Amino acid sequence: MDRKSISFLALGLVLGALVCSAVFSFLASGGGVGANTRVLKLAHGLDTSHPVHLGMVRMKERLEELSSGSMTIDIYPSGVLGSEVQCIEQLQSGVLAMSKTSTAAMESFIPELGVFGVPYLFRDEGHFWNVLDSEIGHDLLAVGESTGLRGLCYYDAGSRNFYSTKKPIREPRDLVGMKIRVQNSRMAIAMVEALGGSPTPIAWGELYSSLAQGVVDGAENNPPSFESSRHYEVCKYFTPDAHTRVPDLLMIGTKVWNSLSEEQRAWLQAAADESSVYQRELWAVKTRESLEAVQEAGVEIVDCDPALFQAACEPIRATLEGTPVAPWLAKIEEAE
Repeated sequence: MDRKSISFLALGLVLGALVCSAVFSFLASGGGVGANTRVLKLAHGLDTSHPVHLGMVRMKERLEELSSGSMTIDIYPSGVLGSEVQCIEQLQSGVLAMSKTSTAAMESFIPELGVFGVPYLFRDEGHFWNVLDSEIGHDLLAVGESTGLRGLCYYDAGSRNFYSTKKPIREPRDLVGMKIRVQNSRMAIAMVEALGGSPTPIAWGELYSSLAQGVVDGAENNPPSFESSRHYEVCKYFTPDAHTRVPDLLMIGTKVWNSLSEEQRAWLQAAADESSVYQRELWAVKTRESLEAVQEAGVEIVDCDPALFQAACEPIRATLEGTPVAPWLAKIEEAE
């Protein structure tokens, strides 16, 4: 081997050693995160274009700014770490730090949160956010701490409304004889029964085919979900009755929360609060765009009188006396 070959070999060995050292240091520090950085794992089932995910990205950025890089969040979207219920259980065990969950999924863990499923509870959107931003809303976020779960903030999930395949739903009697897909929630089932329909719990991923094949005659959800699921392709009637306004919840496991210092908690809470405000703005824009899009696709926005639906659901209130929901129901109804 000549001197030139030896020189190139030596140079290669040196460069190889430097690269290996750099890679080792990168991995040892957590993939570019400082060795002393606290990393919180957050999982949810939404896609990366959803306003809630974008709100979480904002939260991650603000947490890094507020903590001067000493805290960050790893976000796992699209259900890669499990279903909502599986993620909630991981919060309780401390395997996962945070997760977005619907109030319907939380009912079996924190019964008090079933209050959000009470139909026609909120007078309008203003009343809804006034309550959530008040002491009542803050207390509801903390009510599940004994079960290992604490709420950090609310994200807007809009109002839930009926949509159908064969005929418009203008008043409660139109629901008689109709099979309506609902979430697996006692309150949602009671609501459709009170309105005269036949509640049918079906997994979200199976709903499009169920609507197309006539297994169910309709469903209920918010406008962005109606559009993104492409349910408007088979359901040409959308009834904006706003029977429930159910927020998404950003939950943290108390095992992780209790492991944070007071300063770290303050940073995280501030970042979460800012992300909530930001997400609401995104949601308002998305809702407007979704309604325009489905109308362009041939969906009729049905005229209805929500007061008729509310009156039909009034008997549900009597069934809630003596339940964990009752005290919160009274507080919300009395709130401005």
